[in-house]
Amino acid sequence: MAVLFSLVVALVAGILKAGTGVGFADAVLYGGTAFATSMGLCLLVLSAVGQL
Repeated sequence: MAVLFSLVVALVAGILKAGTGVGFADAVLYGGTAFATSMGLCLLVLSAVGQL
């Protein structure tokens, strides 16, 4: 579930960044950063709640 949520966040972030006129590589890098950050936060919350 956390991976799917992070993937959606990454796709939205990449699409929004691409809409600003930057290159494809920059948008992909931004999406990857958003994925990693979102995944880290999801794992942190799940471990704090005790579901992991």
